[in-house]
Amino acid sequence: MNLDTIRYVYFLGIGGIGMSALARWFLINGYEVAGYDRTSTPLTDALASEGMRIHFEEDVEQVPVHFRENREQTLVIYTPAVPKTHAEYRYLTGQGFTLRKRSQVLGLLAGRMTTVAVAGTHGKTTTSSMVAHILKDAGINCTAFLGGITQNYGTNFLLNEPTDDLSKVICVVEADEFDRSFLTLYPTVAIVTSTDADHLDIYGDHSSVLESFGAFVSQIQPGGTLFMKQGLALAKQTPASVYEYSLEAGAYHSRNLRIENACFVFDIVGPEGVIENVSLQVPGFHNVENAVAAAAAALRVGVTPDAVREALGKYKGVKRRFEYILKSKNIIFIDDYAHHPAEVQAFLSSLKALYPERKVTAIFQPHLYSRTRDFADGFAESLSLADRVILLDIYPARELPIEGITADLIFRNIHSEYKIQCTKAELADILRSDPPELLATIGAGDIDQMIPVLKSLFQTNE
Repeated sequence: MNLDTIRYVYFLGIGGIGMSALARWFLINGYEVAGYDRTSTPLTDALASEGMRIHFEEDVEQVPVHFRENREQTLVIYTPAVPKTHAEYRYLTGQGFTLRKRSQVLGLLAGRMTTVAVAGTHGKTTTSSMVAHILKDAGINCTAFLGGITQNYGTNFLLNEPTDDLSKVICVVEADEFDRSFLTLYPTVAIVTSTDADHLDIYGDHSSVLESFGAFVSQIQPGGTLFMKQGLALAKQTPASVYEYSLEAGAYHSRNLRIENACFVFDIVGPEGVIENVSLQVPGFHNVENAVAAAAAALRVGVTPDAVREALGKYKGVKRRFEYILKSKNIIFIDDYAHHPAEVQAFLSSLKALYPERKVTAIFQPHLYSRTRDFADGFAESLSLADRVILLDIYPARELPIEGITADLIFRNIHSEYKIQCTKAELADILRSDPPELLATIGAGDIDQMIPVLKSLFQTNE
């Protein structure tokens, strides 16, 4: 595929976080961009305001006419979440348009640059955004395709400075294991944060997940580097130099970890030496570990230790990752995207360490029927860390219902002192009748739509 012959780029599923980053790259680089998505969101509103033509009905007639009339100059990028029965997908394939998956195009763009790829069944969004922030703050010419909206920059995409030699640009990529998308990447530096069982609707079993991660690390460039979480079994599957990291052990780790004013302060220890007194505004033991990995990668591509410390001190996080919504004497309200038992456990453990004097009320929305089926007991165990649990119905996303799979599979094994099941419409009344001290909304579905409602409720009560 030769991008020099392309003038128009059409996205099927333009509102996805990864798709929208690509859309922004093409728009900024002079291509005309349009697209379809199922629903309007603040992100699609932002894309439209930037100059993209977006519609929300499955309607071929709304694909711009000049896109349809110039097939050879039009590239169609789609996400696997779009079904093959979609009317526009069927039309575009039937008419002979060039269609590529998001991952294929991302691999093509990243291949022109020096790639730092961050993979893992959890932790990759925060870690990749940390790497990108450190590089940008240190003045390194970089671009980034991220899986979340960074609080520092208000976007999921960072654009590099113009250059005649793209190979000298560092491209930070969130390497997504879903649908094996990360196998289009051939990074110089890679981080793998975790290889837990997930996306079993795609992979079938954990061994297939591990096989895919093994294939990913085998694609690291000769002479490249892999930073992997301590204990992962990937070292024998890569030609790269391998360094392990973790919270307390490995070639890279933290020490002198303490909590000061609800922030985590620590030293980063590595072969290059010690970076002392790193202060992280984004709390969480898991985020300290993510910062260790991000620092290791940044040091490897030439950032100085002092610049790493300074940048991490200014890192504000990613929307929906340990995001403070309200913080006052009466209530603390935090939102998080956690949708795997390990993520829920890490999030709630950190909350309780930060605020041991407050009772935690966790509102959780399960994501996918298949994930609920596969990890119901794990979700129940991790949610039981909260003092009170409010469980919502399953958010189906791309799936049809599976017989016998409901949120009750999780609910019946939660052993918190208080638990209740309800709908989103009932949430405000439940919380109004018994206001929480520390509220956490958790999940990868549409639970974030409740945040303005709950925020308004508790601001009114201040």
